[in-house]
Amino acid sequence: MLNRAGGARNLGLKLAHRFGWGLADQGMSSLSNAALSFYVARELGATEFGAFSIVYVTYSFALNASRGLATEPLLVRFSHAEIRAWRWAVKRSTGTSVVAGIAMGICALMAGAAIKGTLGVAFIALGLSMPGLMLQDSWRYAFFALGRGSHSLLNDTVWTIAMFVAMVALRVLHYDSVFWFVLIWGMTATFAACIGPLQSRVIPNPLCALEWMARNRDLGPRFLAENTSNAGAVQLRIYCIGGIAGLATVAYVQAAGLLLGPFLVVFMGISIVTVPEAARVLRNSPHHLRRYCLLVGAALAIGCALWGVALLATIPRGLGDLLLGAKLWRPAYALVIPYTITVMGSCFTQGAMAGLHALGAAHRSLRSMIFGSALYLGLGVGGAFYHGAAGTVWGTAIATWLGTMMWWAQLHTGLREAGHSKVRVPLLHLAGRHRRVPAGQPRSPGHDGRPGVRPAPLRAPSPIGPDPSEIG
Repeated sequence: MLNRAGGARNLGLKLAHRFGWGLADQGMSSLSNAALSFYVARELGATEFGAFSIVYVTYSFALNASRGLATEPLLVRFSHAEIRAWRWAVKRSTGTSVVAGIAMGICALMAGAAIKGTLGVAFIALGLSMPGLMLQDSWRYAFFALGRGSHSLLNDTVWTIAMFVAMVALRVLHYDSVFWFVLIWGMTATFAACIGPLQSRVIPNPLCALEWMARNRDLGPRFLAENTSNAGAVQLRIYCIGGIAGLATVAYVQAAGLLLGPFLVVFMGISIVTVPEAARVLRNSPHHLRRYCLLVGAALAIGCALWGVALLATIPRGLGDLLLGAKLWRPAYALVIPYTITVMGSCFTQGAMAGLHALGAAHRSLRSMIFGSALYLGLGVGGAFYHGAAGTVWGTAIATWLGTMMWWAQLHTGLREAGHSKVRVPLLHLAGRHRRVPAGQPRSPGHDGRPGVRPAPLRAPSPIGPDPSEIG
């Protein structure tokens, strides 16, 4: 009994350690983005902050596309792999991120040349920065796949310090425009991306991008479609809000998101670790996956609710004026309740998403993401048309919770198909398409000797039936 209790305690400490690195790293990463956003909101006003917000959601779309092709397959197939296999994969995945950044940077430059004005120059700054932004993010995923969250934290710390120094220089030189702030944000990310090879002893190889995508063609296109359907819905919604109600309304909606920023740091910090941890649970105790996913979603949702209550109490007492300025905090404050409800739904979605990604059920996660994204775009734009900022945020809150139900239904089906439901179904021996080892790639310890295939990551349940336990 003592050995079992001690083992559980040690497991809990190791899990807290790994999630702690995720929280610390995301906190550092979000600090730089939030500092820039709050500064633009306070100093440049609603119109330029609206332009910055449109550029930022465009960056988010590009980032999700790059992750789908480059780093999501890395997390699924090379989490906690042996170092030679990890370096082999990282060389190719980071090279793919660079290629994606170049392609999307060219698109941003073309958009900037076509749009002109404040928004146009902001897109030009984004286009110049895009390859470095994509590469920097790929290092974060690569380090977490290996279980070295401290390396990711160091890289993000370099970015944050460099950006703060550059922002001070801009203020001294009086370069107060959205172009310079976006350019500094992107160039300092590029500087941090150049530190990644020194940390990993891996040089990204863009020439291997096609090879990486070909070897992961069963996962990459699906993750790409999944990520871009969600990010694309967010991007199109912001574009439509700007077209329907103007850049100032975009600024109000994005300012409400900034107020949720500290909690979103926690959310994103945990999210970056949930897929590797879900893969670990699947490998060691597959019958615990559902409970793991549920615990992660519930814990995040409770934390979000508490943060929303804290905002309602503190924003009218001076915090809103301090963070956003007198012109922005009141419209943003009116959106706190529906925005909190939206993020709570996303918390439960994250739990189911981690479970589906760990199972390699890319077709099910893609189906869920397309369904949720269509709802998000339709209800969000419809709400903006009928009731401006409040209408769009309430519309997305409803859409998010309807989408959450779809995610959990798909996870339940995926677990049942894999033999992990609470119904006593015999477990099939699964090698799993998502566990193939590419020919010529270094193999992790425990390889069963067959060419190109790892042993099944799942263990058969006892005759009594599976135990519960998951997070996501």
